[in-house]
This record gives sequence, C-alpha cells and structure tokens, in this order.
Amino acid sequence: MRGVNRVMLIGNLGKDPDVQFLEGNIGVAKFPLATTETFKDRSGKLVSQTEWHTVVLWRGLAELAQKYLHKGSLVYIEGRLRTRSWEDKEGNRKFATEVVGDNLIMLDKRADGTGASPIHGEGNIEGLSGPDTPPLGDPSENLPF
Repeated sequence: MRGVNRVMLIGNLGKDPDVQFLEGNIGVAKFPLATTETFKDRSGKLVSQTEWHTVVLWRGLAELAQKYLHKGSLVYIEGRLRTRSWEDKEGNRKFATEVVGDNLIMLDKRADGTGASPIHGEGNIEGLSGPDTPPLGDPSENLPF
C-alpha cells in the first residue's frame, strides 16, 4: 500500500517570509506559521493551544510570498512534511521537520473590506489577479473541509 504525506494548515505568519534565490534564480521562502486551537477544559474554561510550523515555499510560490505575505497574514497552506538532518559545529545531529507547501491561498480581508483576498497559488504565480481583475471567488470554497 502507498503512503500519504499531506498537510493542510490555516494560520498566521509569525514573521515576514525570508526569501533567498539559489543558483539558477530559484526562489525559496521560509517562514513560521502559527495555528491555534481553542477548546474548553473539564472545568469549562477556554484554553488556547498554539503550534508553530516551519513552512518552505519554492519558485513561484516563494515569489508570491515575497510580494504579498507579511507577519500576521492569514493563509491556507497545503503541502507535505519533510524532515531534514545535519550536524552542527560541535558534531551534534540536528533535525528539522518542515511543511513544503505546494498550494497557497491568502485568507486576509481585502483592503476594500469586501472579503478574502483573491490571490491563489499552486506551485507557480499563474492565476494572480491584479487590481482590475475580478476576484476568483471565495477561497473558502476551495478548502477541503
């Protein structure tokens, strides 16, 4: 049987994307994403629990992130988990688990107050709408839940 490695997150950026360009002008963006879950404990008190995820976007999505995302932006990210390992200067083995995104939908309210931002991306920057282009519809319609 084949495995499935899919991650779907809705959260806020913890800081502006850090975008770098590798050899061949390949863009890579990295940023922390906070997802917060709120529930009531046994005593009925509201409890919030925040998880932090490291998100990595490549090529066109990295450029989209550089242009449109900033600290606090609300986004839907879909992708896969990837774990990397390396040795630090002291020879200790280190590990990092990241979400490699291949789909991004901005969920922030638009500046004109008419709903969510129409900017979508799936591994490239096709489908971006400009100021004279009508919105692509309600991004919540594209969410799998």
